[in-house]
Amino acid sequence: MLRRCRLCPPAALLAAARSLSRLAPPPPARAEPVIRVSNNVARLGEAKEGPKPRQLLSLPRFPSSSSSSCDRGDPLPGRKRDPSKPRRVTAISWVKHYFADIPQEVIQAHFNKGLVHVECPNNDVSPEKGHQQSNGLRKIKHNAVMEAGMRIHLPISVAETKITKRYDTIPTATLNPNADEIEYIRRLVIHRDSAIIVLNKPPKVPVKGHLPVHNSMDVLAAAALSYGNEQGPQLVHRLDRESSGLLLLGRTKESYARLHWLFTSISLAKSSSEMWNNACEATMQRYWALVIGTPKEKEGVISAPLSKVFLNDGKMERVILAHPSGIDGSQDAVTEYRVMGPTINGCSWIELRPLTGRKHQLRVHCAEALGTPIVGDYKYGWFVHQRWKQMPRLDYAPLSGTPYKLRRPEGLEVQKGSALSKVPLLHLHCREMVIPNIAKFLSSTGEWHDEGNPWSRDKPDLLRFVAPMPSHMKISWNIMSSYLV
Repeated sequence: MLRRCRLCPPAALLAAARSLSRLAPPPPARAEPVIRVSNNVARLGEAKEGPKPRQLLSLPRFPSSSSSSCDRGDPLPGRKRDPSKPRRVTAISWVKHYFADIPQEVIQAHFNKGLVHVECPNNDVSPEKGHQQSNGLRKIKHNAVMEAGMRIHLPISVAETKITKRYDTIPTATLNPNADEIEYIRRLVIHRDSAIIVLNKPPKVPVKGHLPVHNSMDVLAAAALSYGNEQGPQLVHRLDRESSGLLLLGRTKESYARLHWLFTSISLAKSSSEMWNNACEATMQRYWALVIGTPKEKEGVISAPLSKVFLNDGKMERVILAHPSGIDGSQDAVTEYRVMGPTINGCSWIELRPLTGRKHQLRVHCAEALGTPIVGDYKYGWFVHQRWKQMPRLDYAPLSGTPYKLRRPEGLEVQKGSALSKVPLLHLHCREMVIPNIAKFLSSTGEWHDEGNPWSRDKPDLLRFVAPMPSHMKISWNIMSSYLV
């Protein structure tokens, strides 16, 4: 009997051994009863339970410089480094090394939420206020430098977000577009060659998709406009969700990179070829917009820097005119404009030519710089829309000068969203685009020719595209077309 007791360890030792075999949460703390008030009745009860511990994944310990397990002491083998200097590895770089298939924004979100912890060697935890824990873990920032012996623990949810391609996030019902969807997106194609694809984007369709957005232009184009290529086309520039017009996509990595540089800055896209540089200088975009009111000057140049502000605790973003001092991190924004006709029904058509590509540049310049917000732009012109719909208007004929009231022409099909409707859609359309004929300089194998391919030297250096307006803008245009000049 005594021999059997010696061989069997006590239950307390077994429990201690099990708790040390894995990372266990700290034992629950005993809390004193608290008074709870519900429906004006006070009761004595136990305290609420704290948050349940997360399941954690543990990465290997960060090796020392003399460790033989890595490639000559390099903790991140295969990456570029300066051999004369020791590698400086941050916490987010160490996590990305083991989760290469996880999107960068997912890993960054875990660091921002404080879900990533670090275990120092020998449980040597620096007493940081608010981050000390009883199990030897503390929160770590993304830019913290890793030291030898550190071990990172992060939630298992980071591995559950493994996404290989963007359109893998679409529900299975729309993962592979059906014949009608493919035919619809291909009907939007205006031009297609070996380097680019040009679409006429309809309004109210998002250009760039994310997890909640499924039917975006980049997802549909990647699935329906590959035309046999392994990789689908990529967006060169963007349009707002509510706007419409020409949208440019690059079919290859080389064409996408060249055109992306061109839309970012012409100086970045220039090369040693004079023919290509002249074509880059001629690049331009023209937008047509219907604005409330009319600018004081019939034509001019708007040079007003823009800056971003965040509202509702960072949930909402808004672009405003930057302060002249430039202390708020402004970006230069330049737009040329021209008034196309007189004021009819309190509105006027203008032509906009952006010389820089900032977010919401044309909408902010029209609303705040010119004082004439675009029809249907409720984000930057809500109060002007309220006054425009409520005030009685009396227009004058531009030829005779006699007053008249705008009437709906007979036989005109009025669709929801035009200037005559109660809630008009955004009247901003990218109508014209002139870009270099990159297929002339770029071969199908990705080789660049400064003087153009030998078999395509007779092709033009520039390509010009014109997109028809959407139906709600056509109605507004037909109403005022008799007075446009």
